[in-house]
Amino acid sequence: MLSDSEIRDLEQKAVAIRSTIIEMLVAAGSGHTAGPLGMADIFTALYFHVLKHDPKNPNWEDRDRVMLSNGHIVPVRYAAMAHAGYFPIEECLTLRKFGSRLQGHPEREKLPGVETTSGPLGSGLSQASGYAYAARMDPIREPSASNGAGGKKNTFRVFCVMSDGEHQEGNLWEAMLFAGKNKLSNLTAIIDRNNIQIDGMTENIMPLEPLREKYEAFNWHVLEVDGHNIAQFIAACDEADAIYEKPTVIIAHTIPGKGIKEIERDFRWHGKPPKPEEGKKFLDELRTMGGKISSEHQ
Repeated sequence: MLSDSEIRDLEQKAVAIRSTIIEMLVAAGSGHTAGPLGMADIFTALYFHVLKHDPKNPNWEDRDRVMLSNGHIVPVRYAAMAHAGYFPIEECLTLRKFGSRLQGHPEREKLPGVETTSGPLGSGLSQASGYAYAARMDPIREPSASNGAGGKKNTFRVFCVMSDGEHQEGNLWEAMLFAGKNKLSNLTAIIDRNNIQIDGMTENIMPLEPLREKYEAFNWHVLEVDGHNIAQFIAACDEADAIYEKPTVIIAHTIPGKGIKEIERDFRWHGKPPKPEEGKKFLDELRTMGGKISSEHQ
């Protein structure tokens, strides 16, 4: 159980990450706003509580792996990684610049700690499922006095973050079948169920519901959470870790643009960055949000 002070600290960290996202997007003059803001609480929970990882040793063999399928929301991952100590926060302002390690979609070979290159929607769950399947087959070989090799099994978990809109891609459903059939309990998928995509609302463009029942039919353990309730999301990750007979998907209901009232739930902010004057106003609003969190926990 998280204490009140721990929850407050995580919520404040999420506000700081949202502020960094706004600063990044203003500096870049391009990029996606709604999704990264909506997923700030979840990435805060991942990088500051859930994941087994080491920012000073990003290639640590026993680290948990995070596959970001919807690569366009990568500003939230960059911001969370920077605040966690993977690289200086100031580097976030190089987002989308020529020669930067922080491209508009993540590139695995550019930035240590990024597991996959992503951009084409629908492919992340296939990558994560294959990784989780291989992890079961490939034990970590450790030297021993008797035979020079050990046999400790991999204990890391594979997390796959996905958008709801990319569930319109057929490749994703093949991965769902594969993971369910092979009972990949070391795999946890996280869906950003924010109900928007670039052209409008998901249920108008290509309805996804009943999403929970579809995953259950494919032999997945399904959890639904408020994606802005950090304690609730962490509890879901703990439950996923205790499920041994099937993969788990966490359907996280989020508000796109969370923290900036005038853009919340507005699909037009899916792929639009704030202008400099908008950025100043948004940062002021986030400062107010941080102050409110502090007063609520006093």
